[in-house]
Amino acid sequence: FTQTLLPGLSVSGGSEVKASGATAEPAERVYAHQMVRTDCRAQKLDAFLKPKEKQPADPETAGPSSGKTTTNTNADRPDATEMKDINDEDMMEALEEQETDMVEGREENGVASSDEQRKRPRTEEEKQKKDDEELTAAATPKRRVIKLNSIKDLRAEITENTHKGLQEMLQNHFFVGCVTPQWALIQHHTKLYLLNTTKLSQELFYQILIYDFGNFGVLRLSEPASLYDLVLLALDSEDSSWTEEDGPKEGLAQYIVDFLKKKAEMLEDYFSLEIDQEGNLTGLPLLLDSYTPIMEGLPMFILRLATEVNWDDEKDCFRDFSKECSMFYSIRKQYILEPGEEQGGEGNSWSWRVEHAIFKALRTLFSPPKSFSEDGTVLQIANLTDLYKVFERC
Repeated sequence: FTQTLLPGLSVSGGSEVKASGATAEPAERVYAHQMVRTDCRAQKLDAFLKPKEKQPADPETAGPSSGKTTTNTNADRPDATEMKDINDEDMMEALEEQETDMVEGREENGVASSDEQRKRPRTEEEKQKKDDEELTAAATPKRRVIKLNSIKDLRAEITENTHKGLQEMLQNHFFVGCVTPQWALIQHHTKLYLLNTTKLSQELFYQILIYDFGNFGVLRLSEPASLYDLVLLALDSEDSSWTEEDGPKEGLAQYIVDFLKKKAEMLEDYFSLEIDQEGNLTGLPLLLDSYTPIMEGLPMFILRLATEVNWDDEKDCFRDFSKECSMFYSIRKQYILEPGEEQGGEGNSWSWRVEHAIFKALRTLFSPPKSFSEDGTVLQIANLTDLYKVFERC
């Protein structure tokens, strides 16, 4: 039994749910079918045990000369590969030395910490936007205030189309587990839901691209990727729908490379998508901490940037680019190995990303659209109250 059904903001008295750990008045009785036996605030140890995985792109901290800074990193912090060689004792000693240096630095001559020095006085307009700007996924330490009307309109569309009931459910859900890369189970109060991870992650990344516009860190590729080769790979795919009438693939690939090189400055400034003068892709936007997109979808992403984005209109351009980029970053089953095919340390990498990156962000960074309540993105598959009714008849 499944149905597209969402929880309301209020529950009728007859089906009111009670937290199992909540204190109740002596005269008030909490029935078994009303108890919520999970806590949405509970955390798991595996959140700290990120699985090892081989990635074509290596998230690097941009150096001072590049002018880019990855989120929650600085020039003195070791990268992921260096951290593997540091044992616990060395890490504790480094933390103690860092805390001592910070305390001494603040005490001498009243000098503020490095974090405090980065902060600048806010104007009145920035203060009004403070709440919205703090709820970001992966932003640079010093944020730019975007005043483009096109971005303001796109943000307003997201806000106006938000489903409040679904938003409350995602903010207070308990993650049960992944069924497949495309589907995951969560519990909200006494109800169990099946969620489409692909659609949720795609919409999540779209909203991050709109709300963090112009404030992204950089995922630096370990080796520059040739746009020409990427486009040829995409044209060889059946998904490109290329025919001989479209012209030779080599000519199309060179045209797309030249076209994207002309847009390189804008793409780097607004989206942290870096393309060098030789036509190589060197960096991608960092949208979420601890999340790297699956690089098998990169060729088609580059091709669609040239074919599916309206570059003539500002608002349409930002919307189309964000939709294409969010599709590339989303969890897609065709690019993920099935459980029986996974090898080495990659066995649980996708499920870890779903639980501890995607669904963690859905709690605070997401405004689910109203369409998700009708298109099967969220399916209610069980209700504790109904289960008790079934057992009572037995």
